[in-house]
Amino acid sequence: MKALFLALAASVALALPAKAADVTVDVTAIVEHPALDAVRDGVKDALAEAGYKDGENLKFVYQSAQGNPATAAQIARQFIGESPDVIVPISTPSAQAVVAATHDIPVVFTAVSDPVGAQLVKSMEKPGGNVTGLSDMSPVAAHIDLIKAVLPDVKTVGFLYNSGETNSVSLLASFKKAADNAGIKVVESAATKTAEVQGAARALVGRVDAIYVPTDNTIVSALEAAVGVADEAKLPLFTADTDSVKRGAIAALGFNYYDVGKQTGEVVVRVLKGEKPGDIPVEIAKGTDLVVNKKAAEKIGLKLPEGIISGATKVIE
Repeated sequence: MKALFLALAASVALALPAKAADVTVDVTAIVEHPALDAVRDGVKDALAEAGYKDGENLKFVYQSAQGNPATAAQIARQFIGESPDVIVPISTPSAQAVVAATHDIPVVFTAVSDPVGAQLVKSMEKPGGNVTGLSDMSPVAAHIDLIKAVLPDVKTVGFLYNSGETNSVSLLASFKKAADNAGIKVVESAATKTAEVQGAARALVGRVDAIYVPTDNTIVSALEAAVGVADEAKLPLFTADTDSVKRGAIAALGFNYYDVGKQTGEVVVRVLKGEKPGDIPVEIAKGTDLVVNKKAAEKIGLKLPEGIISGATKVIE
């Protein structure tokens, strides 16, 4: 009799619909690379720490646009059709696609250098509407100082970027200003897709003393192509993305993007608990790490100053 009761109970349980998630958070990025993946993971972990756990009371959806702006717009429309509680676009192109597609669903963007310049918000202090988020504007003046500390005689720096990415255009302007103040000339070289990165890097050979890669998703996605050119030409390659150092860059001063994700997730939690996105000031990413790659430097015959090595958060031997 007991066995029959248990069997009936089990069959009833199977027949019942699964409990729906209490909230849904949709996340999208323009492309997959270590920094943006770390942001996504940080957001998810911050939600879990606040009690929103995927598969229990949270439905966490992630999609990558694979570097295609048209796909980013398609994902944005799909997400909006699903009416999630919050959408988290990672990177400027994804954020622009989502913000252009909805004025109702809360949006918390992240890893966007210039939210005002990208026309995502009216101002950093009072974003307004259904949007807020987190800016990762790079400390470009500190990047110039880092390049000068490693290369005291530097005169020209190549800026490798995607001219079609609003984020990178804003960074170029800031970098040029900081470089000019330091008496350094900036030489631009653009790649609008990953297949063009190697050629854009080669265009800098013989014209610059070093190459600099900003937090540009196109270039970072194909970083190995740029590193290969730089190594062959014995050119130091610096980046704004600390995750790129282990991939062959000489050094980077930038954010820990997992921490950026955690910080973003905390804002998402505030929205889930009832705060209006437009009333939450856009936050600036906290903290910077200095990561250096001694092996990459030695490969091109460069010795990193001891002061740089001793001050690094992480040293790759």
